Amino acid sequence: MSDNKIIIGSEEWVSLPELKIPAIKVRVDSGAKTSALHAVNIQPFQRNNETWVSFDVYPLQNNGKHMIHCEAYVIDKRVIKSSTGNRENRYIIRSSFAVGDVSWDIEVSLTNRDSMGYRMLFGREAMKGRMLVDPDHSFMLGNLSNDELEQKYKAPVKKSNGLKIGLLASNPDLYSNRRIIEAGESMGHEIEFYNLRQCYIKLDAQSPEIHYRGGKLLNELDAVIPRIRPSMTYYGCALTRQFESMNIFCLNKATAISNSRDKLYSLQLLLQQGVEIPTTGFANSPLDTNDLIKMVGGSPLIIKLLEGTQGKGVVLAETKKAAESVINAFKSLNANILVQEFIKEANGKDIRCFVIDGKVVAAMQRTAPPGEFRANVHLGGVASLVKVTSEEKRIAVKATKAMGLHVAGVDIIRSSKGPLLLEVNSSPGLEGIESATDKDIAALMIRSIEKHLNWKGISE
Repeated sequence: MSDNKIIIGSEEWVSLPELKIPAIKVRVDSGAKTSALHAVNIQPFQRNNETWVSFDVYPLQNNGKHMIHCEAYVIDKRVIKSSTGNRENRYIIRSSFAVGDVSWDIEVSLTNRDSMGYRMLFGREAMKGRMLVDPDHSFMLGNLSNDELEQKYKAPVKKSNGLKIGLLASNPDLYSNRRIIEAGESMGHEIEFYNLRQCYIKLDAQSPEIHYRGGKLLNELDAVIPRIRPSMTYYGCALTRQFESMNIFCLNKATAISNSRDKLYSLQLLLQQGVEIPTTGFANSPLDTNDLIKMVGGSPLIIKLLEGTQGKGVVLAETKKAAESVINAFKSLNANILVQEFIKEANGKDIRCFVIDGKVVAAMQRTAPPGEFRANVHLGGVASLVKVTSEEKRIAVKATKAMGLHVAGVDIIRSSKGPLLLEVNSSPGLEGIESATDKDIAALMIRSIEKHLNWKGISE
């Protein structure tokens, strides 16, 4: 002590008792005004009309085993300049800080310090009037061995009879993703959202790994629900394959997702299984435009971008001239397209069958808004309850099996020739069909995982 002040080195082990962080190595930096804590998944929320924030802390560098979920009252939000010169708007919280035998409250900013060497920066405001810094020394208040650290982080063993499930997707706020998490938790399982962009893999014959941001290991999951947006199909399928290779059950397999995303290949697979589809053409040369139009029965006709989804990249050409213009425009962009007969008698309606494990568990009719030919609810279509025929159920189940999917949304259109299959979706949305049918589809998806893993628990 000097003048009753604690002398500390350039790095020290401290604890944050209110956040339940028993030990974290800090970089002591008197050049920084505010202390900063490494935090990820930072989410503000309201509690008693006050702003709070939830966040996850991985307190040990290069160690993804220990994660602490924290909640704290937000005292401020400030623009803070980092050591690299970047300005960032950060949440500021107040937390107890313990070092040696003493503790006091300090202000801490929350930020992702994943690229930094220390999980916490200890700034001058927190040490003012209490500490002196000896920059020539480290751990003047005591160092911790790896064994001591493991002992501090040794949590009491929690008996849980639930499964560990990961939801692999892009947006945690989507209705479908929120519903799946709610259903999993209500059925006694531990279910976490993982942004697939933040996952990365280690390919190794002896110890393959999947990591999440901050270094968290995902190897211990029992199951994964892949809900991959079209723009992330390649990377999402690569991650799903890695989970599969590590014997972690995936509700839809990578190969099946990939099959369903390739519009042309998926139609070829369906035809091989004897599933009827609208007459469809595919070509690569603008010279074939006239014959291509004739092949599908002439205009009006539908022109689809192979990479399109949710009704995007789909055009209705009402005349031959319009069809030629659209086809040639797409060709000039080197875009792969399908040309498909237009089923006029469907009158802007189609049917979405939701299939789980070879059974149609729910079905709805989608009706296009006025002036629109696409019935997709994302484009303003209206969903309503519908009674599907045994033939339509048979087609939906057969199509799902042809893709190799456990869970699928199968789109069918009613024509004068009978039901025709339009598309098979490997990440079907839940909002429209749950609203129209009043069925808990999310719970049925969790039930499927339980069945495949032979899990017997308390949920009914």
